[in-house]
Amino acid sequence: TANAITAYIALMNQPGVDRARLASLAIVTSGGAPVPPSVARQVKEKLGWPVLNGYGLTETSSGEGGTPGSEGRVDPVPGARSIGVPICGVDAWIEGEGGVRLGHDEIGEIVLGGPMVADGYWRKPAETAECMRPDGFRTGDVGFMDAGGWFYVVDRKKDMINASGYKVWPREVEDVLYAHPAVREAAVVGVGDEYRGETVKAVVSLREGSKADRDELVTWCRERLAAYKVPRIVEFVEELPKNATGKVLRRVLRERRTGQGA
Repeated sequence: TANAITAYIALMNQPGVDRARLASLAIVTSGGAPVPPSVARQVKEKLGWPVLNGYGLTETSSGEGGTPGSEGRVDPVPGARSIGVPICGVDAWIEGEGGVRLGHDEIGEIVLGGPMVADGYWRKPAETAECMRPDGFRTGDVGFMDAGGWFYVVDRKKDMINASGYKVWPREVEDVLYAHPAVREAAVVGVGDEYRGETVKAVVSLREGSKADRDELVTWCRERLAAYKVPRIVEFVEELPKNATGKVLRRVLRERRTGQGA
C-alpha cells in the first residue's frame, strides 16, 4: 500500500491500534513528503511495517524512483532517507549552477528526463520553458546521489530558509523534532525577521497525553543542531494543515503570525 507519511503517523498514534490486525501488510511505501528516519523506525516498531520511499511528481505522470528490496537507506551526514533509484526509462541526475551535472554526494537540483515528463503547463508558457526543458524537467527538489546511484531529497528549493546568510533546510530540523518522544507531527518554515532576514519557525502537534513546551523543544534542537538551525519560534497546533493527499502545507504555515518567540 502507498500513502503519504502523515497517514502512517495518524494510524500509529491512534489509541488502541492493534498491530496483529495489520499483519497482512508486509511492506508499505510513502511518497509526497520526506519520511523522517525516526518516524520510519516508530512505524516499524509499532505497526510492524518497513516504510519504503517512492518518488514522483504530477508533472511526470507517475513514480520515477523507488526503493528496491525491503529496507531503505539513510545517509549518515544529512540524515535523509533515500527515495530509491530511478526506474526503467527514467534519466535522473543532479544539476548544479550553470546546468553542470554534479557528481556523487554533491547537492543540487534533481532533474528527470524521459517519456513520462509532461509537455508543459496548461497556458503557462513561461513556467513551461523554465522547468520543462528539452533535456529534462527541473523538479524544484534539492538533493544528491550517492556512489551507489541512490537518490536523496534534501528539501524543496523554494522552502530553504536564509537565516542571517546561513542556509537552513526545514527537513533537517523536522527530523530532529520528530525524534522527540512528545512530538506527533512537525513542520518548519522561514518567517520574516528584521534582524536575521528570516528566522526558523517550528509548528508542532503533540502526541495525545504528551506534554512539551517551547523551551523543551528548543533545548532538544540546540543539543542536536547548529545554533542557526534551532527554531526561534515554536507554535503548537492540534493538527497541521494538509492538502487532500495528506501533504503538509508549508505555505499556510508561513502565513501564520502566532507563536512563541525566542
